[in-house]
Amino acid sequence: MILTEEQQALDRRLGETITRVSPVERFQRLDADRQFDHDLHAALAELGVWGLGIPREDGGSAGTSVDQMIALRALGHYVTSMGMFGVVNFLCTRILNANATAAQRGEFLQPLARGAAKASFCLTEAQGGTDILRVMATRAVHDGRDYVIDGTKAWICGASFSDFYIVVARTSEGKTDGVSMFIVPHNAPGVQVRRIETFAVNGYEVSEVRFDQVRVPAANLLGQEGKGFRQLVAMLNSERLSASANALGMTRGALEVAAAHAKGRKAFGKTLADFQAVQHKLANAALVYELAWTYLVTTAQADDRKEKIDVASSMAKVAAVNAAQQAADMGMEILGAAAFDVGNPMQRITAITGFT
Repeated sequence: MILTEEQQALDRRLGETITRVSPVERFQRLDADRQFDHDLHAALAELGVWGLGIPREDGGSAGTSVDQMIALRALGHYVTSMGMFGVVNFLCTRILNANATAAQRGEFLQPLARGAAKASFCLTEAQGGTDILRVMATRAVHDGRDYVIDGTKAWICGASFSDFYIVVARTSEGKTDGVSMFIVPHNAPGVQVRRIETFAVNGYEVSEVRFDQVRVPAANLLGQEGKGFRQLVAMLNSERLSASANALGMTRGALEVAAAHAKGRKAFGKTLADFQAVQHKLANAALVYELAWTYLVTTAQADDRKEKIDVASSMAKVAAVNAAQQAADMGMEILGAAAFDVGNPMQRITAITGFT
């Protein structure tokens, strides 16, 4: 897909910054130690990555949905868990940009867009994710000048080091309506975080977050009371695009690792890359990747034009996930026993494709 000169320059700067600050050996070590790369997060903040798509007056870097896709593809390519962080960051900045009051924009959106703060999105519970509407157990009760939040959210990314959470809770009975969103500081009394041990996404942990009689001022209501789910649904199309770009970054990473191994690994007096069967596997995976990336950029451009992308965003995500899974499977086949080395990027890429 042809990008503008500015977009190509953004892609190059991202690759250069990531490989300089967090080369693969360092990132692999941090991932194995289950540590978030705060140094890389800060370096990317200096580039303005976390504020892409947000107006400059709100601490952002301006830019388009396509620019966000370029950033997420680069992150997924080089530093998979930071790519997952980027998906959540852009979801939170979009929600705040669309619904925050002037005071909330100054207190929460601006530092988030500058990279001076981090946020987590708390929707999922043990009984459901985006299908949680009928079974949501987390409640928020209006009490004087405050809301009191009770409930437990599960599979929440980055909760242990986020500065605040965007929490989805039920404020009244209903189906689509009756759900609201709140901004909850991480250090609010009654907030408890428990890390969930997982076999992938180690550098960006997932946690269970419990809210036990947590009081937040009514000013922390995000958008309209009872309209939170409608506000959220309006963001999901863009979130699908973000997840797609991250998945295609992993696809590109898998292709790169597999091709390098095939060129260097010798068998029967030739390199693996000399065998036509291996060439076919790489070519087929590369073709699926290129088609998925082209469709994603086309859909992101439609999003920038404010066109409806309900169906297209879902199709883009399916195409991206299929490309990632095909590239990961292909990479594992070409690397053979070498793919079982936890120090090899292919092992990490393959594990994380299950989360896309």
